[in-house]
Amino acid sequence: MPAPHTTNLPQLAHPDGSPIRALVVDDEPSLSELMSMGLRMSGWSVAIAADGPAAVKRAKDFRPDVLILDVMLPGFDGVELLKRIRTFAPGVPALFLTAKDDVQDRITGLAAGGDDYVTKPFSMEEVLLRLHRLVQRSGVAAMDTAELAVGDLLLNLDTREVTRRGEDLQLTATEFEVLRYLMENAKRVVSKSQILDNVWNYDFGGQANIVELYISYLRKKVDATLPPMIHTMRGAGYVIKPAV
Repeated sequence: MPAPHTTNLPQLAHPDGSPIRALVVDDEPSLSELMSMGLRMSGWSVAIAADGPAAVKRAKDFRPDVLILDVMLPGFDGVELLKRIRTFAPGVPALFLTAKDDVQDRITGLAAGGDDYVTKPFSMEEVLLRLHRLVQRSGVAAMDTAELAVGDLLLNLDTREVTRRGEDLQLTATEFEVLRYLMENAKRVVSKSQILDNVWNYDFGGQANIVELYISYLRKKVDATLPPMIHTMRGAGYVIKPAV
């Protein structure tokens, strides 16, 4: 798994300026270290545990703002771990790491109160994006900036206003979310399946044509009379970058 790249995600912190705290629980040391590196590059504080009992103790001491839990753990599994941690930290959000083809693990994790999941092997950038969203929704973080910028295109996460060269763009809620995902991954190619996963939360079952439709809608608004910013990478997906 490659080292994480820098993303365009807004910097998150507590209102008092202290770092977001994440607890990573996985019995694969290399994966835990990779995850920790990516989170620390985002300015977060990270604690690690390798089994269920150790993770409960670490959570009591560390008081994490978000949990990253492998489903399969020594001692007891991630589902039981989440249940035990939430007896003393009831509101803490959790992201599960699951085996690539184990649908039952995902269903079990979400049914047990998990807020999201990613499958192994995963993109570190995707994990960071999902964790940022979990922390933002939990209300524990204050963003240094509520604005994403790619070239002359600006998107405000608080007001949901989008402008290009100072001109307002009127987007639907779904168009906004697709554009937001593209801008959070500016200059990186994102696949149709990644867009589906992050915007529609798996509800469309691989119907990639819905992505093509919304990319078409966005182009008519973002690139209508100006040099194009949204590009199709044949066979790979889409990328947004400053206009040449």
